[in-house]
Amino acid sequence: MNLNKLGWGRFFEAEFESYTHKGFTVGRVALEHKRMYRVITEHGEVLAEVSGKFRFNAAGPSEYPAVGDWVVLTVREDEGRATIHHIINRKSKFSRNVAGNRTEEQIVAANVDTVFIVVALNADFNVRRMERYILTAWESGANPVIVLSKADLCHEIEERVKETESVAMGVPIHVVSVEQNFGLESLSAYIEQGKTVALLGSSGVGKSTLVNAFIGTEKLKTGHIRKDDDKGRHTTTHRELIVLEQGGILIDTPGMRELQLWEADTGLSQGFADIEELASQCKFRDCLHHGEPGCAIQQAIEEGTIGVERYQSYVKLQKELSYIERKEDKQLALAEKEKWKKITVWQKKRKK
Repeated sequence: MNLNKLGWGRFFEAEFESYTHKGFTVGRVALEHKRMYRVITEHGEVLAEVSGKFRFNAAGPSEYPAVGDWVVLTVREDEGRATIHHIINRKSKFSRNVAGNRTEEQIVAANVDTVFIVVALNADFNVRRMERYILTAWESGANPVIVLSKADLCHEIEERVKETESVAMGVPIHVVSVEQNFGLESLSAYIEQGKTVALLGSSGVGKSTLVNAFIGTEKLKTGHIRKDDDKGRHTTTHRELIVLEQGGILIDTPGMRELQLWEADTGLSQGFADIEELASQCKFRDCLHHGEPGCAIQQAIEEGTIGVERYQSYVKLQKELSYIERKEDKQLALAEKEKWKKITVWQKKRKK
């Protein structure tokens, strides 16, 4: 496997330079399952796990390899196995807060150039959810692209596109139907040699179907639409990196029932540029947008320039990010305390 076909470039080469003289090799994580990793190298695929030192130094799950990561390895070719010693600094990462009540970063995909935010044009269509994906995509460092899938199941395509445009300013929008082989060519422009595209979205929106269409075979299992609620069945159970023969890399991901934000300060500014621009036009700098005189946001809502639901979504996401930040600060302090406790115990054992 040619490393350039895998997405290797100058950025990663510079990061790997300090390891080259130590006899290490490099590979890209294609699949992760219970801390075991399938890694693609120049000489083929290997099954890998992290070293004991790596495990000892890792402060949390986000410091372990994720699908798309480039990792520093020692390979045992006769066994088809390897040990991971380091993660090469990431060019980009798509993160979310883990599902549930915990505050913990989960890296969905790393070193991605483009994020396909796949949204089905059926009864599951939801612009508020789309806003969250756009925010997180901007924050990741990758370029978001909206893919409105299952166009064959929708009779109000123009209306849905207009709704999408109202929350996806500056983000390309593509309407596609794999069933009717419609719109796929427009997506091919993003899938180039050495470029990585991650497909993200809710369960059953057609991500695996799109991947199969680009591969040309039924590599990934797909489900049919449920008749009772017009939603797709959840079929993908793990994240997987797939190198296309014609060039380009795809990362398929399981559907997310909820997308809790992680860090999205930059994403919030880019995703809600219209509201932040209006806020800068308010008469008072400390305007709370709750009826103060000269409030540009309230005026825009009254005039119908922006929807009240969009502004409420912006406020809700701001509060969510502030809450996560406060909670994370406490957890980081606890993690640091635990780390030094481990080091102290280890030092005492060495002295004995």
